[in-house]
Amino acid sequence: MNQELINEIKASINEKIDLKRNFSDHEINDLVVRTVLDKSKEVFLNTSDKKQIIETVFNSLRRLDILQPILDDNQVTEIMINGPENIFVEKKGKISHLEISFESQQKLEDIIQIMVTAVNRTVNESNPIVDARLKDGSRLNVVLPPIALNGPIVTIRKFPGKPIDMESLIELQSLTIEAAEALKMLVRAKYNIFVAGSTGSGKTTYLNALSNFIPTDERIITIEDSAELQIANISNLVSLETRNANVEGRGEITIRKLIKTALRMRPNRIIVGEVRGEEAIDMLSAMNTGHDGSLSTGHANSTQDMFSRLETMILSAANLPLEAVRKQIASAIDIIIFLSRLRDGSRRTIDISEVLGIENGLIKLNPLFIFEEDIQTNHKANNTVSGSLKRTMNPLINKQKMINSGIYDDF
Repeated sequence: MNQELINEIKASINEKIDLKRNFSDHEINDLVVRTVLDKSKEVFLNTSDKKQIIETVFNSLRRLDILQPILDDNQVTEIMINGPENIFVEKKGKISHLEISFESQQKLEDIIQIMVTAVNRTVNESNPIVDARLKDGSRLNVVLPPIALNGPIVTIRKFPGKPIDMESLIELQSLTIEAAEALKMLVRAKYNIFVAGSTGSGKTTYLNALSNFIPTDERIITIEDSAELQIANISNLVSLETRNANVEGRGEITIRKLIKTALRMRPNRIIVGEVRGEEAIDMLSAMNTGHDGSLSTGHANSTQDMFSRLETMILSAANLPLEAVRKQIASAIDIIIFLSRLRDGSRRTIDISEVLGIENGLIKLNPLFIFEEDIQTNHKANNTVSGSLKRTMNPLINKQKMINSGIYDDF
């Protein structure tokens, strides 16, 4: 696309706009169309060129410039902007560099201000880091200079308009029908479930899919840093979101404070989007004190790593013996699920295990499902991981919640 021609058209439009008057999008679009048609009398432009230039100029004037088409692309799941000239996107688990750039750093900074202002957030030199949720549900993170050395950094995690359910996860081969049916029983029987995984492994998506198994007559409280869960089947639903401190350092509402508040709101279950710090002790206490069936996630590289991280989180909030901390974790969490993003970009359920308690000072697990990779097939395939989640021979040991819920399936 001829950037010089686009700049000429934008300059011509700016000359025609009366800054004292508020133009509607329709009026601006008409002005762009007329200007492009006039320009096409001087420079040959085919129909495709005209359409592309009209869209580009309009996005620059009234939308988010070159970022708008990327946001509109449903196949893009992550947008990474490293300064005005380096834009990367993730599609189908693969990250690629786009051959486009913002016309200047100032233009990128203007776009950032449009995005954060629209959701009542502030970012500037004195407050150079901001996390926000865009109106379409996407998660936005911005880091500005001088903290960011290579220009303004923008990361946008996009979420599908339609929530991904268990059927979709089965189609994506993240888990099997048998595993999904087992999880459905465990959720309905009010087992406390914790989903662990590495970055981009799909923890929030999985949590959302699990929540759709919750009976519709229950009262659910969700607690998140940035509201991402899309629970559609629960009518008695309360969604809580944290709040950062203002420029004066006041008004911060943490996940820990929200969990304490949620306990006074008569929840049947509490769903915490992700535990990262001291709030872990409150989440586990809620699981241990009558809020069975609660769900949460955490960032870790393995199941055992997740337990170690939870121990560290709790110890940062309370001066307790390590043995007592491990007993609390083992008592609170009934089922732990570990997700991973494999080398081909696919997101898979690696294992689903029952937490049995403490043995020889360590948390003991009973693996129920384990991902088995087909080594022979993968050796022949190019960059594709073949394998599936297989049921182990281990029976579920703690069946009391199943019995209490009237579920007598031979799990």
